[in-house]
Amino acid sequence: MAILNRRQFATAVGVSGAFFVHTTCRGAAPSAKVDKPQVITRRPHIYHGWPTVAQRANGELLLVCSGGREAHVCPFGRVELFRSSDRGSSWSWPRTLIDGPIDDRDAGVLETAKGTLLATTFTSLAYEPILKRAIADSKQEKETFSAEKLERWQSVQRRLNADGRQSALGVWMARSDDGGFSWSKPYRCEVNSPHGPINLSDGRMLYAGKALWTKDNRVGVCDSKDDGRTWRWLATIPTRPGDDHKNYHELHAVEAAEGRLIVHIRNHNTKHSRETLQTESTDGGQTWTTPHTIGVWGLPSHLLRLNDDRLLMSYGHRRAPFGNQARISSNNGESWSDPILISGDGAAGDLGYPSTVQFEDASLLTVWYEKLKGSPNAVLRQAKWRLT
Repeated sequence: MAILNRRQFATAVGVSGAFFVHTTCRGAAPSAKVDKPQVITRRPHIYHGWPTVAQRANGELLLVCSGGREAHVCPFGRVELFRSSDRGSSWSWPRTLIDGPIDDRDAGVLETAKGTLLATTFTSLAYEPILKRAIADSKQEKETFSAEKLERWQSVQRRLNADGRQSALGVWMARSDDGGFSWSKPYRCEVNSPHGPINLSDGRMLYAGKALWTKDNRVGVCDSKDDGRTWRWLATIPTRPGDDHKNYHELHAVEAAEGRLIVHIRNHNTKHSRETLQTESTDGGQTWTTPHTIGVWGLPSHLLRLNDDRLLMSYGHRRAPFGNQARISSNNGESWSDPILISGDGAAGDLGYPSTVQFEDASLLTVWYEKLKGSPNAVLRQAKWRLT
């Protein structure tokens, strides 16, 4: 039996009063058979980033990403949708869902319990300092950008004035009631995270994320009782002593067996920097424990409840071995296994954001983005695998 000192006990209790023993102890990784990763995009001249894969009730796979790009940071991102009817053996040509006047980035997708499709993204002006520097360099006859590239980037700025670009910043959601053939205009949401919201067993949807481009940048969860049309702020996730909540990013949630909710957080505070933090709720998301480390270096995490009620987290690993890993929890997130290597052949750290689906035969498919060795652009890759 673990013996807890006063500080450990306080951390375990957290704000909800529920008792969880927070430990980094873990078991051996389950054995797994992983097929050779495959590239699934067909446009090597385009940079693809930050995908999410989801499985519909009819078995169809949907995959969204930020496409149309020419770099990790640029003004050209748009949300694109791919479809597969054969469990990822082949994919459609992408369709543009959202293409606003500034950069549309990380994309999530979900089929609700009512069969509605929701796509999520956020907009960014992170490219503006790069453009400003390139303009200044061109005036000093320094060729940071070619003349053609500089004109291309500046043409984006001409679509809106400065006030208009600021008003285009936000976190967005679009919906489809006909299986993805038509989509609503994007509407604003309370929070954003790369992989979007999840369905809950009580009929609600839960969206764990961060409010972007607001003064407080609060971190927490929202829920929806009307199939994702509207969202209400449900709860703020507490901040660890010594942490700044503004260094919490890219959350994702899962509902474990017996209704326990678990959220993973990308952490950039000094303590446990670039590790995944975890917080739990036992009252439907109204209160949350203080985030704690689970001993996993990697980010961001995507959570999935498997057919046998075990939990799976998949995440990018941006140091050797560069690639993507997964871990299993057999006790509703109280501890996680050693890593399962999904891919480990990456050239550098511009990769990750994996998400995973499981099929009826228990096999799995994980999709991520990656900038391959010798290429200026990132592609989407996938691996089919199975726990053995």
